[in-house]
Amino acid sequence: MYDITRRETFNHLTRWLEEARQNANANMVIMLIGNKLDLEARRAVSFEEGQKFAQDNGLIFLETSAKTAKNVEEAFVSTASKIYSNIESGIYDVTNEAHGIKVGVTSSPQVPGAYGQDQQQNNKGCC
Repeated sequence: MYDITRRETFNHLTRWLEEARQNANANMVIMLIGNKLDLEARRAVSFEEGQKFAQDNGLIFLETSAKTAKNVEEAFVSTASKIYSNIESGIYDVTNEAHGIKVGVTSSPQVPGAYGQDQQQNNKGCC
């Protein structure tokens, strides 16, 4: 992540990316985020510069605003979607935790309004 209003944060990306790649799985999904989109008037790094850096380095790219939440959810969804795509195409072996993905059992969602019934049937506490 870099701050679109502070060029020095953008200038550090190459070093940060090298460090991340040295310490992680070679197939790790990385998203580059240009943050503080709400401060467009103070922009010091163009959208095109961020997009080119991401493209040149094989990264997903978005600009976001943590303040207004613009594209914040999309950042997580895009990254998760790419990871899922990598699983489906066999890039990640989900049976090997060294790939950084641990498949677990998820619990079934509770039916709204069924709390009292579940508590009485199972004789369990609420929490």
